[in-house]
Amino acid sequence: MIVTLIIICEVGFWVLLAAGLATRYLLKMPRLGMAILLCEPLLELLLLVVTALDLKNGADPSWKHGLAAVYIGYTVGHGHRTVKWLDGHAAHRFNGTPVPRPPRYGWARARHEGKAWLGSVVAAAVASGLLLLAMWYVDDPSRTSSLESYMHIAWRAAGIHGLVALSYTVFQKKGPGTGAGERDERPHDLTKV
Repeated sequence: MIVTLIIICEVGFWVLLAAGLATRYLLKMPRLGMAILLCEPLLELLLLVVTALDLKNGADPSWKHGLAAVYIGYTVGHGHRTVKWLDGHAAHRFNGTPVPRPPRYGWARARHEGKAWLGSVVAAAVASGLLLLAMWYVDDPSRTSSLESYMHIAWRAAGIHGLVALSYTVFQKKGPGTGAGERDERPHDLTKV
C-alpha cells in the first residue's frame, strides 16, 4: 500500500504541477495557478500520515517505509527548485521570458551547484528525522534495521552530491574567450587597490 501511495504521490505531483502551470499561463489566472502549486505539499503530508498509520497498526518497518521517508525528504529538499525551474520554462514558453539556465562557468556555477547540494543535505536531514521518529515510535531495534539503512543511503547520496558540487569549485570551467573563466565574478578585495 505504501509503495502504491508513493507512486500516486509522484503522479499527483506532476498532475498538480501541470494543472498549476496551465492555470497560470494558459488560463491567465496566476493566483489560482499558484494556489494549485501550493497544494503539492499536501501529497507528502498524506504520505506521511498514511506511513505513520501503517506503523501504528502494527506493520513491520520495511524498505517501503524507508522509501517513503526518502521520497518526502527529496521533495522537501528539491521540490521547490524543481517547481521553480519548470515555472521558468513555462514562463519562457508562454510569456516569452528568457530561458532559465544555470550559470555555466566559474564561481557562479560553483555557487549554483553548492545551493543544489544544500537541497540534498536538507533532503537527507528530513529523511533521517522521519526515520528516527519511526524508529523511536516502533521502539524495537530488531525491527528497525531496514529504516536505519535508509538513513545511510540518504547521507551517502548527499555525500556523493557534495563531491560533485565541490568539483565545480576545484575544477572550474573557463568561459569561452575569457581565458581565465569568470574569475571576475569573485568579490574583489578593495584594500589591495
